[in-house]
Amino acid sequence: MSENRTRFRLDQRRAPIYEALEQFRQMRVVPFDVPGHKRGRGNPELTAFLGQQCVGVDVNSMKPLDNLCHPVSVIREAEELAADAFGAAHAFLMVGGTTSSVQSMVLTVCKRGDEIILPRNVHRSVLNALVLCGAVPVYVNPEVDKRLGISLGMKREQVAKAIKEHPNAVAVLVNNPTYYGICSDLRAIVKMAHDAGMLCLADEAHGTHFYFGGGSLPVSAMAAGADMASVSMHKSGGSLTQSSLLLIGPNVHPGYVRQIINLTQTTSGSYLLMSSLDISRRNLALRGRQVFHQVADMAEYAREEINAVGGYYAFGKELCNGNSVFDFDTTKLSVHTLDIGLAGIEVYDILRDEYDIQIEFGDIGNILAYLSIGDRPQEIERLVSALAEIKRRYHTDGAGLLSQEYIDPVVAASPQEAFYAPKKSLPLRETEGMVCSEFVMCYPPGIPILAPGERITKEILNYIEYAKAKGCSMTGPEDPDILHLNVLA
Repeated sequence: MSENRTRFRLDQRRAPIYEALEQFRQMRVVPFDVPGHKRGRGNPELTAFLGQQCVGVDVNSMKPLDNLCHPVSVIREAEELAADAFGAAHAFLMVGGTTSSVQSMVLTVCKRGDEIILPRNVHRSVLNALVLCGAVPVYVNPEVDKRLGISLGMKREQVAKAIKEHPNAVAVLVNNPTYYGICSDLRAIVKMAHDAGMLCLADEAHGTHFYFGGGSLPVSAMAAGADMASVSMHKSGGSLTQSSLLLIGPNVHPGYVRQIINLTQTTSGSYLLMSSLDISRRNLALRGRQVFHQVADMAEYAREEINAVGGYYAFGKELCNGNSVFDFDTTKLSVHTLDIGLAGIEVYDILRDEYDIQIEFGDIGNILAYLSIGDRPQEIERLVSALAEIKRRYHTDGAGLLSQEYIDPVVAASPQEAFYAPKKSLPLRETEGMVCSEFVMCYPPGIPILAPGERITKEILNYIEYAKAKGCSMTGPEDPDILHLNVLA
């Protein structure tokens, strides 16, 4: 490749997939291929809903537009630009969400029987991957903040102990950050993993903006030396829902990763999703540092105003302790609600139903308002005012409210072994002491309360019933009403 060509490809003002689609649109090609709506003509209601501009570029892979399964032209250029923007050795455009990125990451490093060290408060996509490949989790159970009821990061000494006790583990996986914005000491964990001959993987579903923090936000996985990172561009990066990036460092073979991705990812990659990744990467590369500085400032202002209301606790960097909370993502607006006598999910419902404000999630004790590149100060003011009014109208005694979000699991079998084992369905309360063979979780955030292979305890059953009664959106089991659970026969 010539030096001029290299400079041309690394010009972050370019968006090669978007440019190729624009050129294709102007050519007025007659379509005798899929999709069958034929640029929207065959589905006028869909065209009216989404617009001709959108359905006109909902096209299939073809030579001028490259192929996601084996990119050689514009998609490859877009991946190289993404790798450059994020400081990675290679980047993969993912159209199956960050779930697909996380699963590809785990499947790349793990095979049946391998051990992988990870915190238990991972997204279900991590455990799904273990079901698929047969790897065995070695859990580093996180500490819990007693006041907030939330799980924290992994302590350095916990990781060191797990590595020492499981020297044949293939990798350490880290949340960077957690849903609540809490970060472990990623640089130290990367070094420990590498010193032991292991890889380090990062779930950065909620950390896209770390790559454009300019030192004011926690360290990104690639900057910390991690080997692979799953980056949810559609969350804080501005791309369309279900679009994501998988980043790798220099010690991982990109050709093998592509083969792993192609095991599960669609062969009909959406050009709407890919072009949104391309355009969003360009936007972040050119303006991300300035934009995320403003987002962090808005979040800090919101924290101050919400805490001034009283009763609520919008937590921030004061949680940092140098270890289990090594750093905090200041763009995360997480608010503890129990002191006004309401569960987080109750505040979530009131905000939506009575104030037309949709926040990211509410759980047993907290809410999360997700701030990113599209937020404006006037919306922050509206949220603060609504929370103040909710406190005035609904403040009550909080006696009897649960606070603990995280319960340490008792692992009795590997996720794959339990998922595929003979099973039986029992009424919820009759499952105490049994081994679960399916997932149970509140979504969002999608962190399992129970995963296949874990023993069901009275504490867990109390939590499930309480979360259901409070209105948490429960997912996972075969029984949609979660009146029964599948357990090992």
